Amino acid sequence: MAERDPEFGGARSPGVSWVELMEADSRPAPDSLVEDHYEYLGSEPIPAECYTSAEFARLEQERMWPYVWQFAAREEDIPEAGDYTVFENAGRSWILSRQDDGSVRAFHNVCLHRGRKLRTEDGVADKFVCPFHGFSWNKDGSFASMPCSWDFKHLSHEELRLPDAEVARWAGYIFLREERGGPSLEEFLAPLPQHFARWRHEECATVVWVGKEVAANWKVTAEAFMEAWHTVITHPQLLPFTGDCNSAYMNWGDNVNANLVPFGVLSPHVDAEGKSEQWIVDEFIKYNGRSSDNYDPSGDPYAVDVPQGQTARAALGAALRKTYAEQTGYDHEQATDSELLDALVYNVFPNFGPWGGFMPNIVYRWRPGKTPDTCLMEVRVLARVKQGEPMPRGVPMHYLTIDQPWTDAAELGGLGDVLDQDMGNLPFVQEGLHCSKSGKVQLANYQEIRIRQFHQTLMKYIDGSLGAKA
Repeated sequence: MAERDPEFGGARSPGVSWVELMEADSRPAPDSLVEDHYEYLGSEPIPAECYTSAEFARLEQERMWPYVWQFAAREEDIPEAGDYTVFENAGRSWILSRQDDGSVRAFHNVCLHRGRKLRTEDGVADKFVCPFHGFSWNKDGSFASMPCSWDFKHLSHEELRLPDAEVARWAGYIFLREERGGPSLEEFLAPLPQHFARWRHEECATVVWVGKEVAANWKVTAEAFMEAWHTVITHPQLLPFTGDCNSAYMNWGDNVNANLVPFGVLSPHVDAEGKSEQWIVDEFIKYNGRSSDNYDPSGDPYAVDVPQGQTARAALGAALRKTYAEQTGYDHEQATDSELLDALVYNVFPNFGPWGGFMPNIVYRWRPGKTPDTCLMEVRVLARVKQGEPMPRGVPMHYLTIDQPWTDAAELGGLGDVLDQDMGNLPFVQEGLHCSKSGKVQLANYQEIRIRQFHQTLMKYIDGSLGAKA
């Protein structure tokens, strides 16, 4: 177990702990879900200007973004040779292009003649031709041709090669890093690859992808998904089956942290008197929209009758274990109740948030907007491809404007309502930070440790401890 400050860093919510839930699980839990990997990182406030200052956003763009591994695409976004996708973030634009040998290259999406973007939408191409003057590049970034080449004798083909970014791939995810050097992707992600080896995201495909412009800084928005204890006020409908403040919080080094949120248990904020294990399941079913008049419980894995003496978690785990095995063709006999039921929410600095487990997995990404007061938040849902079936092409992103609610994306189901509850806070958080008298953001020591770790890592890039000056 990591060091914990004896006076300030060791607080835990009353009630059943995460470790006790793992000990009571119907299957032995992997070490990654059992170890209490929490390290106290101090109790200092965060300056509000980190979220509001245009100068701070400029420093992020110059000193942090070029030196970190950025989640840019999934393999199923560009499955065939010639497929490409446009990825834009923090003032840069890239074309990620699938090569003939199956590799992926990432090129700056800028014509080297007069600076026009070469592509504004995803597609298929063996050549990228600038729509302005017709300069063209092969899909490997080498220069192809130009009109009136007699007038450009001062430029060699090598000088006209498209600048590229470093590319690395892991578990179906494609990452790029603008500036070469520094830790490998595996080093940067550690211990994520070790934990996720069990959950095999490379066997999954994107079945839902929604992006929404949000009226808040990208960090404000990301941090709303780094802790579960706001559930008691913001998402009260989840309390009957969510152990919000019984969640586990873990942090590793500079880049990786996790919030493990148990479902199928009663929140400590709900009076337990008269609440049976069956009541917890029934409330779970209501939340999932299964209380309508035309609801048919047959075939619904959540519609379980909890046997006498068994917990709701165990009953739901047994039903989901069977359902996911039938749906995917993979044996789930060793899967824990937790891996079939809980929100195992990981974050990798700075803006990549994949969920673990064997259920369809949510993946978050947050990208800064044109000003510090806006961002793009994306929610993907990955589903395991049935064993023996070909990997399908991923779905395109469904874009929502700043004025559209998440519920306009019907494919999100009940998740859209939860996200809209979060959006009810975030613009007012951003406004509040601008007019803060203290200029400080105060954090909890345990439940908001992920936010603190995030800011400490960010400041290492800003002050040069990591990145360009390191």
